[in-house]
Amino acid sequence: MRLRRSMLFVPGNAPAMLRDAHIYGPDSVMFDLEDAVSPREKDAARHLVFRALKDYDYAGVERIVRINGLDSPYGLEDVQAVVAGGADAIRLPKTDSPEDVLAVEKAVEAAERRFGRPSGSVGLIAAIESARGILSAREIASSSPRLVAIAIGAEDFVTDMHTTRSADGVELLAARGMLVMAARAAGIMAIDTVFTGVDDEEGFLREARLAKQLGFDGKSVIHPSQIALLLSVYSPSEAELVKARRVIAAAADAEAKGSGVVSLDGKMIDKPIVERARRVLALAGEDQP
Repeated sequence: MRLRRSMLFVPGNAPAMLRDAHIYGPDSVMFDLEDAVSPREKDAARHLVFRALKDYDYAGVERIVRINGLDSPYGLEDVQAVVAGGADAIRLPKTDSPEDVLAVEKAVEAAERRFGRPSGSVGLIAAIESARGILSAREIASSSPRLVAIAIGAEDFVTDMHTTRSADGVELLAARGMLVMAARAAGIMAIDTVFTGVDDEEGFLREARLAKQLGFDGKSVIHPSQIALLLSVYSPSEAELVKARRVIAAAADAEAKGSGVVSLDGKMIDKPIVERARRVLALAGEDQP
């Protein structure tokens, strides 16, 4: 399982940040060609990201590019450049419907053929940023086999809802829940929105804990200092690891004996508990039987 606990936004027009983004230890880096780049810099940023993808070794860190929408003058060229450069995935902005995903999928397929990349090698992540998108989240999440995750974009969403972000995030609670359920139903990941208060460590941790409790697989971040904080939330404790290892060992022992019943310390262990234990070990990067 590829972990996407931390997804670091990197402006596409910042050469030094493009070069060094992976050294902070994120699971994914996300080069931004959309909101972080002004219209007059779009072409230059696209070239910088292309060169970064081609020239730099990111040591196994997943490389994602947030493109401009296909309804803009830049989106199609973005797709061509990032597929040619070797990006692992493309993040679609402002996804309102399955048709938005399918349009990008078609462009990516054509680019893979053009640049000799294997069909299906470029994944997609759909960012949902409106009431319409949230209400279509289930259909969006199951719209393409390329889709590896859906994400919520809070700033555009709260604007669409005629409200603002608050410390407790009550205005996002329903949307977050619907997005996570859509992701789970489709068997893909759910990524939470950025927390913009870079100096507010307590606020960031509070929001990250909420995201984890709701079922999000990770969170987008805008500053390297947020990565370690996020890992402290998503990394299992030693007690959780010990328990998970014992559960997996008991399940393996039952399977070896041909028993359909798994027990531990005199208690029955059902399938959901085993699955949760596997996830705990996966979050810690441990191999499992």
